[in-house]
Amino acid sequence: MPVAPIPSPQFSLRPQPHLYEINAWAWLEQLSAKLGRKIDLASVPDSEWDAIAQLGFDAVWLMGVWQRSRISRSITLDDPTNFPTFELALPGWKPADVIGSPYSVVQYVPDPRMVTWAALDRAREKLHARKIGLFADFVGNHTARDNPWVRDHPEYYVQGSQQDFEKNPSLFFQADTAQGPRYIALAKDPYFPPWTDVAQLNHFQPEMRAAHLDQLRVIAQHADGVRCDMAMLQLNDIFERDWGHLIGNIPRPPKEFWTEVQEAIPNLVLLAEAYWGTEPRLTDLGFSFAYDKTLYDAVRNADVGAVRARLSGDQQEQNHYARFLENHDEPRRAEAFPNDRLLAIGTLMGTLPGMRFYQQGELEGRRIRLPITLRMAADEPVDLYSSAFFHKILSLTHENIFHDGKWNMLDVNAEGYTSPAGLLVYEWRSNEAWKIIAVNLVAGASQGRVHLADRVSAAKQYIFYDQLNEVRYDRSGAELHDVGLFIRLEGFQAHIFDITPA
Repeated sequence: MPVAPIPSPQFSLRPQPHLYEINAWAWLEQLSAKLGRKIDLASVPDSEWDAIAQLGFDAVWLMGVWQRSRISRSITLDDPTNFPTFELALPGWKPADVIGSPYSVVQYVPDPRMVTWAALDRAREKLHARKIGLFADFVGNHTARDNPWVRDHPEYYVQGSQQDFEKNPSLFFQADTAQGPRYIALAKDPYFPPWTDVAQLNHFQPEMRAAHLDQLRVIAQHADGVRCDMAMLQLNDIFERDWGHLIGNIPRPPKEFWTEVQEAIPNLVLLAEAYWGTEPRLTDLGFSFAYDKTLYDAVRNADVGAVRARLSGDQQEQNHYARFLENHDEPRRAEAFPNDRLLAIGTLMGTLPGMRFYQQGELEGRRIRLPITLRMAADEPVDLYSSAFFHKILSLTHENIFHDGKWNMLDVNAEGYTSPAGLLVYEWRSNEAWKIIAVNLVAGASQGRVHLADRVSAAKQYIFYDQLNEVRYDRSGAELHDVGLFIRLEGFQAHIFDITPA
């Protein structure tokens, strides 16, 4: 049983928070190597927490703190198709370097590598002292195959018959349970083969749902938020579509599970890993934020029209998206968005409303993608350009205007012979400050004019200080009011203008 958490005041995130994803196991291994002694969550030096705070992060997601599965580790090691990926990440790797998947959870207790509940609470206390919240994982769709529920409560899972198992052995596994042999479905995303190390929960089973809610109550005693793995798979209609043929006549629950969570634990911040356009549904059900994979894909494909379409909703809608350039499920930023695109794309993702989501190693320009079943990656040098850019963008967006201001997209009209097709321009405004951000998302030059009208006084002069490039421009209020602000950007360039009357 978990120990009582260290008393801590109720934590609340500021609007438009900055989230930092840390692979907890790999981080502790790296710190251990650096310091020459074994480091766990209880012994992380204060200087490491200070460094995170100095970057302006509002929350840290310690990915992979829960007890991992021995079966998952064995399955990973038995599959030779994993070995080339391991060799790329950690040349000369050994079986001892394989630790199993953090998304094959045996129990929601800290893995022995992290140490104890008290260590997790101590880490949270240190983060709170620096005004940073702690996020952990919740893997709601499935459990490890060696989770105690498999033995004690097989009724919590989707099951098939012996005939189903013999007909499709790749879709089920035989479990020895307190009720005798059972054939439990392997969990899956409906568009991909099953995950061979995890068991599919039956989300219409009332006792399982109640037990699941109790697990979240325990997590909420030790964390301020949870990143919910594949959150859309627990929606009633999606679960019924995928598994209805195997669950019999169990009626659909009257409420969505996530509604029950929000009602039972209203102060727990929920971040959804979500796809297939389910993001608005999940935020309506109580999620504070949902992954914006749609925007990520549009930016990666240089589809400016799709980017504009994604940003066409009002700020209230945009506030609920988690914007990212990488996470542990995506290629590293340095590979997907090379440095020659970083100024524009990093500025865009760092200055939009919503959660601004960064991954460990992204700020340093790391290129090695660490498999989540490996304990660490090989060391690599810091890319100085990436480091300088991210430190600057995090410093600029720490300003209050990017958190409590009002955000608006601005129209860009053609001006001259160069197309404005690649330009996106938007503003942040408050009573104390005004920023205009312009990015060019294409390789060639883009230019246009932004009409500001009553945002400015024709009788004044204005200073446009480009904080990103550290250049000052003086502009006439009459021109800005009557004609508009002229912007020209070369390929993948950007401005962050701080605007003040002269």
